[in-house]
Amino acid sequence: MSKDFLVANEASFIKKVEAIRAGGFENLHVLTDFDKTLTRAVVDGVETPSLISVLRREGYLTPDYPARAQALFDKYYPIEINHDISREEKAVAMDEWWHAHFDLLIECGLTKDDVEKATRSHSVRLRAGVKEFMEKMHMENVPIVIISAAASGRESIEFYLREQNLLLDNVHIVSNGFKWDEQGKAIDIEKPVIHTVNKNEAVLHEYYFYDQIKERKNVLLFGDALEDVFMVEGLEHDNILKIGFLNKKIEENRDKFLEAYDAVVVGDGDFSEITKIHL
Repeated sequence: MSKDFLVANEASFIKKVEAIRAGGFENLHVLTDFDKTLTRAVVDGVETPSLISVLRREGYLTPDYPARAQALFDKYYPIEINHDISREEKAVAMDEWWHAHFDLLIECGLTKDDVEKATRSHSVRLRAGVKEFMEKMHMENVPIVIISAAASGRESIEFYLREQNLLLDNVHIVSNGFKWDEQGKAIDIEKPVIHTVNKNEAVLHEYYFYDQIKERKNVLLFGDALEDVFMVEGLEHDNILKIGFLNKKIEENRDKFLEAYDAVVVGDGDFSEITKIHL
């Protein structure tokens, strides 16, 4: 295996892989985060921003937006990545952050054009092997459910995947969506708001593709936060293979990730080992 691919318990990992292979593509669905999971964490030696960070850094909105957004980031991000804070306490803080930031985006004049331009930033790139993995899942008719707390909205992920020719008919995006006026200006946010702690499959009962996945009891789960392992909550499963993407403070967080996930991709490791699971 690649040196960037760490397995928590080899016997358990092999057992799950074999069970998923035995179940076939027809019993499989993929459940994944987006930012820094499907996309790279570092580009050309520089930490890669999420799509929302592009809006903050590249001057799309009012002049005061970057500083005000950064102030919210500085207040709440340390809470988001603090693994010693309870999930309940963290959920309250994340709900406050997401609502405050959505209100700020609307106040600062966010438009559909802003979102589309930000998604074309060269600083946001897919991990190596993601495109091939998604195309293989499409060929085998395996649903890919992207559950993202993207503060830039569901539209940003749709725009980005469309640019990559990956907004395929087996790809389903569950994320925050803006309400737009006739001029394409954001005027509200759809409820409930999805943030990093409350995103899970319980919400999928309301979506058109629910019937496509409810009987697919085997799951490949991908995430870059410890909370992402809870994305499977809400549906019954037979086999769940959880793969984490550890992008920051690798030595400090390695053990925690290996406790939560079956395998961990370190840094900007690619999808090569993941692709081997079912090819």
